[in-house]
Amino acid sequence: MTTRELINDFLGQKRLAIVGVSRNARDFSTALFREFLKQGYDAVPVNPSASSVEGRPCFSHVQDISPPVEGVLLMTPPALSQQVVRDCAAAGIRRVWMYRALGDGAIHPGAVQFCKENGIEVIEGFCPFMFFKNATFLHRLHGVFMKVAGTYPV
Repeated sequence: MTTRELINDFLGQKRLAIVGVSRNARDFSTALFREFLKQGYDAVPVNPSASSVEGRPCFSHVQDISPPVEGVLLMTPPALSQQVVRDCAAAGIRRVWMYRALGDGAIHPGAVQFCKENGIEVIEGFCPFMFFKNATFLHRLHGVFMKVAGTYPV
């Protein structure tokens, strides 16, 4: 599948976990979590340091989520991504998106390789905001810049 097909497939699921979502209401990860909810997703927060996020029960690990999720968005430091993809494999999760806007984001080469070797479809980078229906002007503009630069997923 192309990267865009992987993105469409991921966003076509309804129950998704967001690993690394912050308890801080002003954090970007929390804003993205809220947007998933606004877009109609059954978004499940995962953060071992929180009992709830935005009023929703928070889980310590993806294996703890019941009923299970169909995909996992990683908003973790790269070093943690390796463990999270192993947790995804243990939980039978076959879709992983490693968030990135600037820098490395959640991408870790070892985690990407693990996904590929274990039948997990992996999206390396990009921000889901750009692909939501009715995205804000700022996020649509980000997509335009990526298209001009030739880095937008096809």
